[in-house]
Amino acid sequence: MFQVTREIDFCYGHRLLNYDGKCRNLHGHNGKAIITVESPKLDRLGMVLDFSDIKEVVATWIDENLDHRMILCKDDPAVAMLQEMGEPLYLLDDNPTAENIVKLIYEKTKEAGFPILEAKLWETPKCFAVYRE
Repeated sequence: MFQVTREIDFCYGHRLLNYDGKCRNLHGHNGKAIITVESPKLDRLGMVLDFSDIKEVVATWIDENLDHRMILCKDDPAVAMLQEMGEPLYLLDDNPTAENIVKLIYEKTKEAGFPILEAKLWETPKCFAVYRE
């Protein structure tokens, strides 16, 4: 099995509802999404997938939807105020944990037709979440 991986850096803010720690407050991260795709065979050029294709599709989606945005649960009471202020938001049905954000990135990559094996999201230099089917 062949695999290739692309790293995508982005910045985002979030907070966790009903959480009993510091992450209940609005705060930000310098995140890194790591996308790994795989295939049992290579294409006519000898590639699983061109790295630039991952960048063009997945990095562009992240840049347009998650980068420099507050990622919040749609039920977060701060949503109305932030929307009124014109702040850029991305709303999830669930708490915007690293686990839920990485699953979102995985699903968007799969929807683009890429043979994704897994997605990782480094939330800090020492903490990351992984999603694979």
